[in-house]
Order: sequence, then structure tokens, then C-alpha cells
Amino acid sequence: MPVRQLPVEVVNRIAAGEVVERPASVVKELVENAIDAGASRIDVFTDGGGRRRIGITDDGGGMTRADLALSVDRHATSKLDDEDLLRIRTLGFRGEALPSIGAVARLNIVTRHASEPHAWSLSVEAGVKSDVMPAALGQGTRVEVSDLFYATPARLKFLKTDRTEAEAIREVVRRLAMARPDIAFTLAGEERAPVTWAAALPGGPGRLTRLGDILGHDFRACAIEVRAEREGVVVEGFAAAPSLTRANALGQYLFVNGRPVRDKLILGAVRAAYADYLPRDRHPVVALFVTLAPQEVDANVHPAKTEVRFRNAGLVRALIVHALKEGLAREGRRTAANTDGTALSAFRPSFVTPRPTNWDWRHSPAYPVRPMPSFEAVAASALAEPGQAAFDVGAPTADVRFEAQPAADLLDRPLGAARTQIHETYIVSQTRDGLIVVDQHAAHERIVYEKLKASLAKNGVQRQILLIPEIVELDESTVEKLLDRTEELAAYGLAIESFGPGAVAVRETPSLLGKANAAGLLRDLAEHMAEWDEALPLERRLMHVAATMACHGSVRAGRRLKPEEMNALLREMEDTPNSGQCNHGRPTYVELKLSDIEKLFGRR
Repeated sequence: MPVRQLPVEVVNRIAAGEVVERPASVVKELVENAIDAGASRIDVFTDGGGRRRIGITDDGGGMTRADLALSVDRHATSKLDDEDLLRIRTLGFRGEALPSIGAVARLNIVTRHASEPHAWSLSVEAGVKSDVMPAALGQGTRVEVSDLFYATPARLKFLKTDRTEAEAIREVVRRLAMARPDIAFTLAGEERAPVTWAAALPGGPGRLTRLGDILGHDFRACAIEVRAEREGVVVEGFAAAPSLTRANALGQYLFVNGRPVRDKLILGAVRAAYADYLPRDRHPVVALFVTLAPQEVDANVHPAKTEVRFRNAGLVRALIVHALKEGLAREGRRTAANTDGTALSAFRPSFVTPRPTNWDWRHSPAYPVRPMPSFEAVAASALAEPGQAAFDVGAPTADVRFEAQPAADLLDRPLGAARTQIHETYIVSQTRDGLIVVDQHAAHERIVYEKLKASLAKNGVQRQILLIPEIVELDESTVEKLLDRTEELAAYGLAIESFGPGAVAVRETPSLLGKANAAGLLRDLAEHMAEWDEALPLERRLMHVAATMACHGSVRAGRRLKPEEMNALLREMEDTPNSGQCNHGRPTYVELKLSDIEKLFGRR
């Protein structure tokens, strides 16, 4: 078959396949255009999951008649002052969105610029452009897309249900709304009730307000503000305390220069920062905003602009890990029980037995019987009723030993003064305005773990020299990656060197790992480096060993503690970073304020 030049219509539809993947892609491109136009309010309406109709209205700057006519031509854009693609300051820059949408759907644009006497309208159907006509519009731009993919019916077969597509649109708008809290957003459609996110004040409080509106009250209640800056790179945002987690990483929202992205580097940094706080099967909820000079990040690496590439990726990763760890350490005593009301709800009175659905009042013990018996007979039968069993509390189930009146200064400490130990597992302490229940094993486990980490950081990782170096054969590209990180691996106690093409000699391994499988360890490291560009598995293995040692070396549940031992444990917790959770992610203590206790008993 000879080589031939494809018709313009076919070229446009091929290009549209990269930009317009589903209705949510159309919404993303059009909302980004509205943001770039300086809009302060954006309204989004969809019908049929965006398949039948998508409408975007904004109050931005609008377009002149000449700009409108040119805007639907391919690679026509107002967002590049010059031809430098390394200084992109807008969300869009390729000039592909409108012509791609017009190639596969019916597109209508009505816009008014401040310099124009009235608005102008333009339509595009299956790539065919109409004449520019006068129209009526007060300010800004209104874009309507109908019958999506009618020009390419085969694409319709790959769309999911209307509800699924509508949820994808909702997620796109949510991410863009999080990126720009200064803009008011309204999302409406037949598939959902209208949702409005009002414009928030600039700065951290305004951003947290918008994040709380979108992610919910739980996130706002346990959000920790994080911020770090180095060499012109700023990382800021909010991270949920380890008490709020998800089963997947979909709760991690990442933005680079205001652009929502899904970047492996940033996701890996978040995972590394939370490694000491969460179980392996749980993921944190974070919203991080990375700001840096446009020339330091390349946004032109993905057709949908959902991925970026950093010039100094190591700096960005280190800054994210530092910001998150510093914030988590600062708020290390937050736990699920004392931030979201879980413990309080567990104390709700539950002694009332629910009445069966087939209850017959005639079988009640209070149902009168005839003839009326004597008083003595009635009293005897009443005292023998099954309901009296509720007053039988049984034998004591906990070893409760009360402490004498504590010193006044101890009551003012963050974790108060130890008053008793129950079930030989939990320490109950008293503060000025409430009480605290401490899991002695979990608390001491965190203390021992942090001491082990501090010792590793101060004295380095102890190594064991192999009597006979172990030779591990790998492919040459993997060997090069490992050898490039020789110094970093040596800092964790793993000494390797080249042993010819496609082979590595392991001479030393970390002592903490005991008799390690060097081949398996190196393969894990190589796979992880290929995915995340870091040597995290080795660090994680060492920390896992340290965590196991901490678990076995801690005060066990079931051990009786003396009053001075209980108070000493509380004081150590106060001086230990991250003492709110053990190193398996479980809370170490529960706090109940006196006001909460009074609510339980109806005193408030």
C-alpha cells in the first residue's frame, strides 16, 4: 500500500482520540480554558453522563470575533507568548482541545470580550466550522458540547454507564476545584443534585475550607498543615492524620503549579513519609501543592497533561518527605479516638434491649392476670422475673487498682497522671479536663522503635561482612541502576560492586537483616528503583526489622505495672515523636474530655 497524506478530517479525529478519551476529558479541557481565561465563577452542567450534553459557563475575559474564529483551528492558542515550551504558566497550551472536541461532537461557543459591542457565536459539527454570528451574552464564555462521539460511533461503545461517566466528571471538577479555591464552582446535571463550592479566601485557611467542602468533615477535622521550601521549590498543603486512611491511593491529590497530576515520584514520596505510621494495606489522604519555576518542570509529556517531569526530581521528593514527616511529627499525638469522635460514640449507652419485631404486649410480665393473686404471690413472682437478670453484674472482669491522689503538677502534663491499670493492659490517667486510656504495649512499642531509629541514624547501620561474596546475576541495565546507587545502598549497610557484565558482587549486608537472601534483596531493590526511582525497600526492610524488635522488646499486655512505672511510661510518651500511634498504625491512647463525658450522662 503506497504512502498517502490523510485528509484533514481524519487527522482531526485521530488527534481527538488522544485528547477526548471520554466526557470527563471534555469537561477537563473546557474548565481549564475557563480558568486560564481568568474566570471567578465556573458552572458545569452535564446530561447523560456528558454523552448527550456538556455545558460550561464562565465569567472570564472572553474572546473577540477574530479570536473566536481562530480558536477552533488546530494548534491555535493564546497561551504561549513565545515558542518556549519550558515556561508554561497556564493549564492549556497546545491549542488542541476545541478542534478535537469539534471533530467528534457538535460544538457551540458563545463569547463576549469587553472590547466587543456584543457577543459572538460559532458552531462546529464533525470538524465543519460555521460562520461567526452575533449572539447575546453578558460576559465571559458559554461552551456547549452535544452528541459526543456522534461522528465516531465506534467510540460510543467504549463508554461506560451514564452514572459512571458522571462520576468521572465529578472527580475532574473536584480536582480542579481543589487546585483553585479562589474560584466558585457549580456542578449540576440530571445524574446528581447541584453542588456549589463557594470561592474561599486566599491562603491556608481558605484552602482548607475548600478541601473540607470536597473531602468532607473528617478530613478537615484531622488535617495537618504541611509546608517546606528549598531552592525555589515550595511544597504546601494538608495531610490527614494517620487516623484517617483509605484502602487505596485515590485519596491522594497532587498538584504541580496548579495542575492536577498523578505522578509516581510524588506518590512514592507520600508512601515513604507515612511508612512509620500506617499498616501496609492502608493509604493516607493528602492534598499537596508543589510550586516551582515553570522551567524546572516539563508539563508536555502526556497528551492529557496528567503527568509531569521534574528537572530535579530528587529535590522535590526529599522536600515532600521532609514536609510530611515534619507535620506528622508536630501533630504526632493525634489519634482516631480523640479527633473524630469514634471513642465517644463507642461509649453511648447501649443497655436498652431492642424490642423484638413480633412483640406481643399480652406476653409482657406487666400484663394483668385474673383473678388477682395476693400481694405476697405477686411480689414473689415479680422478683423472679427474667428482667431482674439485668441487675446481675457478675464477678469483676478487670483488675482495677486505684492510685492515690496524684501530684498537682502531673495533672497539667499532656498525658496527665496515672490513676489505675485495668485488665493489666490499659493505663487510665487523669488530666485537668478529662481522662486518657493508654495501651501500654502499643505506647512502649513506639518508644522502643523511635529509640532504635535514633540509634541507627546516629551510629549508622551495623554491617556483616560475608565470608564469601555472593554473586548475583541480573540484566545489564539493572546492574547499572544498582551501581549508580552504590553510595546510597552503602549508607544502609549493603556493599556491592561490579562483577563483570550482568553481575553484582555482594560483600556486606545489614546486620539487622540477619542471614539475608542477597539475590532476592537486590532484585526487589532493582524492581522498586525501576518503578519509583528510589532505594526504599532496603530502608523499609531495616525499619520493619526494627519494628519487629521493638514489638518483641516492649512491655507486653498482661504485665502489671507499678504506679511509678505507669507515670514513667506516660512521661516517655510525651518526649517521643509520633507517640500517637504505634509503628503498626494503631492508636496508642484515647482521650475523653470532661465535657464529652458530661454529654454522655446528659449533664450538658
